[in-house]
Amino acid sequence: MGRDNITKQEAMVQTAAVSETMTEVLSHFSLEGCVASVTPYGSGHIHDTYLVKNLDSGCSDYVLQRVNHHVFKNVPGLMENIQVVTAHLRRKLEESASAQPEKEVLTLIPTKDGQLFYIDLEGNYWRMYLFLEETTSLDLVSTPQQAYEGGKAFGRFQALLADLPAHQLHDTIPNFHNVVSRLELFKEAKAANSAGRVQETAPEIAFVEARAQQMSTIYEMGQRGELPLRITHNDTKFNNVLLDKAGKAQCVIDLDTVMPGYVAYDFGDAVRTTVNTASEDEPDLKKIQVNLSLFEGLAKGFLEETSSSLTPHEISSLLHGVLLLPFIMGLRFLTDYLSGDVYYKIHFPAHNLQRARAQFQLVKQLEAQRPVLQQILEEIVQETRLAETAAK
Repeated sequence: MGRDNITKQEAMVQTAAVSETMTEVLSHFSLEGCVASVTPYGSGHIHDTYLVKNLDSGCSDYVLQRVNHHVFKNVPGLMENIQVVTAHLRRKLEESASAQPEKEVLTLIPTKDGQLFYIDLEGNYWRMYLFLEETTSLDLVSTPQQAYEGGKAFGRFQALLADLPAHQLHDTIPNFHNVVSRLELFKEAKAANSAGRVQETAPEIAFVEARAQQMSTIYEMGQRGELPLRITHNDTKFNNVLLDKAGKAQCVIDLDTVMPGYVAYDFGDAVRTTVNTASEDEPDLKKIQVNLSLFEGLAKGFLEETSSSLTPHEISSLLHGVLLLPFIMGLRFLTDYLSGDVYYKIHFPAHNLQRARAQFQLVKQLEAQRPVLQQILEEIVQETRLAETAAK
């Protein structure tokens, strides 16, 4: 039923049928028009997300979310981060005549008393965004052009935020990509052996221990001051990019983990979730390969947007990030398995171990392709800089 074919009375009945709580929550936000319906939306696993359809055709639809405050302990800090970042992105885009800030940046809807979120009587945190019409997101990257658009989106996001001091943001999940901290948690889980699983995971433990020093490269570069602390997205999956009707990148979404970090984190996680030829928890390790054409597309899009703002050390760190991010994910899965599956939701008893093995296999495949990946990056950087010089 279209929103033009529903009466206000019917709309109120539909909304109430979803939840009286939802109606009460919506009443606290500064909405235009009249709510026609509220329905579950998207495939996220952390927050509860709803599409709020508007009865009035001249008014926007909205996205309402209940923020998981068990995962994100500091919701006020998280929301301040999003406000700071989106405001900066909007200001930067307004400087470009060809940009459309209202479509290219998420727009937070404040509460009626001017707050960024509403806390209901049960202590739940709610927030609202404008719904971006005629956009799609894809869970899987199937073509180099799609990979290019994903890389371009996250690269542009990084470049537009390059002049925003990282210290202005809260660390919403401390040590999120800090491999030294992750290794300490792993050692503690191994020593405790609370689930009695150390013996059966001896090969995976050996894999981690053999690479622990090498995987600390980015951390050590940062400690030496070789890498500037930047504002990074920290969850650069392809489905966090909204595409327009033409399949072009339009807007980067899911800003919950935007916080201080190193640029190699974003590049590495984008590669991790793009180039793998199998699923994140693929049981048949032979199916896990590296799709080089997708890597090249992603790297080209990312570096076209960022190469002029990255330092030489940052560019040299990118390949370290490519190896680090699947290693960290495998390490986190393995740590949770050793601890008795206390963090990640599992669908069968050895699910976390299967996930860890799949991520470690991806690391092995990336290691085997390292010279090729390095060559691709060097060629793209050279081409990009030649193009920039020619354009001046």
